[in-house]
Amino acid sequence: MKKIKLGNSELEVGEISLGCMRIHELGKREAANVIENAMEVGVDLFDHADIYGSGKSEEVFSEAISMNDDVREKMKLQTKCGIRKGFFDFSREHILESVEGSLRRLKTDYIDSLLLHRPDALMEPEEVAEAFSILRESGKVRHFGVSNQNPMQIELLQKYLDEDLIVNQMQLSVVHTPMIDAGFNVNMSHDPAIVRDSNVLDYCRLNDITVQAWSPFQHGMIEGPFVGNKEFPEVNAKLQELAEKKGVTDSAIATAWILRHPATIQPVVGTMNQQRLRDIVKASDIELTREEWYELYRAAGNELP
Repeated sequence: MKKIKLGNSELEVGEISLGCMRIHELGKREAANVIENAMEVGVDLFDHADIYGSGKSEEVFSEAISMNDDVREKMKLQTKCGIRKGFFDFSREHILESVEGSLRRLKTDYIDSLLLHRPDALMEPEEVAEAFSILRESGKVRHFGVSNQNPMQIELLQKYLDEDLIVNQMQLSVVHTPMIDAGFNVNMSHDPAIVRDSNVLDYCRLNDITVQAWSPFQHGMIEGPFVGNKEFPEVNAKLQELAEKKGVTDSAIATAWILRHPATIQPVVGTMNQQRLRDIVKASDIELTREEWYELYRAAGNELP
């Protein structure tokens, strides 16, 4: 698999990562097989969050592979914090407490990248900066990022930090494209022209922040997959057409659509099916033509002005 660097850091990872939200649903041996299979095909960034399985996903992950120094040095671990039951919490105390919990559950001494999970309207950036400084200086977290934040939220936080944020994790798939739509519809008065995210994709490109695409096969927020879903006939027909043309699966084509964007976006795929992951990572060897990329965009129901 091709490698990318996260932001302007030294972290070099496979361009497709594995989201571990559902790994707590697996038994220990099955979870170990999923992780080992991922690493065999070049996936070495594993994305967690303290809320996944109420912490159980991190526990199952580390127990499945009998986490030790030899295993740890072969992978990059990313986790997220800030979502609590009924509210968001970017307080210094919660960030520090959350990281301690993740380190304990993952059985590791450090996190490669820690993301703030969803914006907290009550965020005090000085507090976040203090927490990040403590974590960095103690060696418990090496790099920091955010999730689902717009440019001004990032700017506000960045003002108080001593290091650059390297990741912004955002929802993106061929059927969920608000980050892209407004760029086509400049100075127009219909709905696709509405800038819903303050041009976050261009902002991240300008500031060397890697966009990680969560739910690359989902429609809505977490309403289910669009790939193979009869409610999305046009885009699935085009996915299947290109899949047959290039000798891969429809999910690989949906992934290749994201990878084709010059922003160097990293898809976070959440499949726990070993063969499906093997099929998906073949997207790393495919480059859609400009015409094919636009055909998929239009097949998903988007109109060009």
